[in-house]
Amino acid sequence: MHGTVVRNTGCSYIVRTDDGQMVECRVKGNFRLKGIRTTNPVAVGDGVTVRDDGEWITAIDPRRNYIIRKASNLSKQSHILAANIDVALLIVTVARPETSTTFIDRFLASAEAYSVPVVIVFNKTDDLSPEERDTVDYLTLLYTHIGYEVLHISAAQGSGIEALKAQMLGKVTLLAGHSGVGKSTLINRLIPGLNIRTAEISEAHGTGMHTTTFSALYDLPEGGSVIDIPGIKGFGTFDMEPEEIAHYFREIFETGRQCRFDNCTHTHEPGCAVLQAIETHQIAPSRYQSYLSMLNDKDEGKYRGDD
Repeated sequence: MHGTVVRNTGCSYIVRTDDGQMVECRVKGNFRLKGIRTTNPVAVGDGVTVRDDGEWITAIDPRRNYIIRKASNLSKQSHILAANIDVALLIVTVARPETSTTFIDRFLASAEAYSVPVVIVFNKTDDLSPEERDTVDYLTLLYTHIGYEVLHISAAQGSGIEALKAQMLGKVTLLAGHSGVGKSTLINRLIPGLNIRTAEISEAHGTGMHTTTFSALYDLPEGGSVIDIPGIKGFGTFDMEPEEIAHYFREIFETGRQCRFDNCTHTHEPGCAVLQAIETHQIAPSRYQSYLSMLNDKDEGKYRGDD
């Protein structure tokens, strides 16, 4: 049988077969070890072959893309968040909780590396102070200038949802972001009656509490589907060579074409067009700091993606 993985339950996977059955399957231990350095060789969104008795997954279809990060507890392994994605919606908030530009940039770079289009979605825009509104406006200008589409929504109030639905129509959409940014509220808005549990933000720490425990795929009423994954605290990049990282920062890569040396690291070299662009405010300091932090990821433990 063939089907699509629609839920990860921790120890097994729910597969929707091509004829509409829902079967619970497992992955054999030796399957996990076939050259796959990941904590989860099967991910939500994967096309898979299931043994006729429906008990075991025996093969994974070739993936057209996926989102991957460093595993939270095994630094030499990866964790695949989702596979075969048409668009990723990175849900961010500037407060309650705050999403750092470092987190945004690391997610964007990983998505660039694995050919996943991203739309940045600022949520909770109905509940902003004047200073927070200024921050949203600045970041919107920054990422739009780089070439990313940016949307403003309030999942709680319903504003901006129609523009968001237009992005998702007929597509497999990944929702990603920190715990507490409103992903569950958004899905409940998109799929009436689903009633995914939501949680309050911790007053003490300004962070979100986990409500999504395992990844799951849900069908949208208008067509298409959405993959909901547990909230992510950090985003440790995986299997990127230092000389590749600049390729995944659009403006740094484009500006770097003008550097004196082809192998410029954009850190100290004479004739570096990137360093000059930072001096003249053509590249945002926050983006450059994110780039440097990824260069330093060889330092084990830095930015591990603990959930």
